Formats: sequence, structure tokens, C-alpha cells
Amino acid sequence: MFKVVTIGVYGFTVDAFFEKLVRADVGLLLDLRQRRGVRGAEYAWANSARLQRALTAVDIDYLHVKELAPTTELRQLQYREDDRQGAGKRSRVSLAAAYSERYTSEILDPFELGTLVAAFPNDSTTALF
Repeated sequence: MFKVVTIGVYGFTVDAFFEKLVRADVGLLLDLRQRRGVRGAEYAWANSARLQRALTAVDIDYLHVKELAPTTELRQLQYREDDRQGAGKRSRVSLAAAYSERYTSEILDPFELGTLVAAFPNDSTTALF
């Protein structure tokens, strides 16, 4: 049986981020970002090449699954809802219903999740990033 957790970058320092992964016994990090960079110097460590080097150093495998990344259009839909609610992506507490519905129908439903899940390690946790 496998275990899956989620993690984001905002609110973490590099040390706290990796401490959280190690404490959760993460063996595989799935990067679900369309563009694998984060704005702001404080999150430069989360940009793809740096992140992958740091993951290797703590013996965590990395896999980019761009097919599960929300499209630019979907992200824009969420940003409009954030603006309507006066929230930012760093402070958002929930996703717009329309975003969730479209992500499910446009991204999740056509994706072959079984193949991906079959690659999850059974002896450690998989983190969705």
C-alpha cells in the first residue's frame, strides 16, 4: 500500500521544506507544475534544477508530470476568483469550484492515473508538489 501527501512551496524555507519531506518519509516527489520555477528570491531553491539537486542529496526521487499541471487558462480562471475574493495565491485557502470541475474534466479524467500510481513506491511516501 502506498501513501500520498501534498506539499507546496509557500511559507517554507528550504530547510523546513526538506525537513517536512524527510519526516514524512517521502521517497518520490511528483512535480505537477507547468512551469517549474517560483518567483521571488526566497523560493529560488524550488526552481527545478536546484530542487532536483537538493532532492538527490536527501535520496528522494523526482518526476515531473507536466500532463497533470493546470493549464495557463485554468490558472487564470483561479486568479480571477482570487481577485474576486481579495485573496492571493499565497494566501488562498480553497480553489474555485469552476477550477476544480474543469481540472477534473480536462486534466484528470483523460490522464492514465493507473500507470502513474503503479510507479509509486510501496516502501515510502509519494509527495505531490
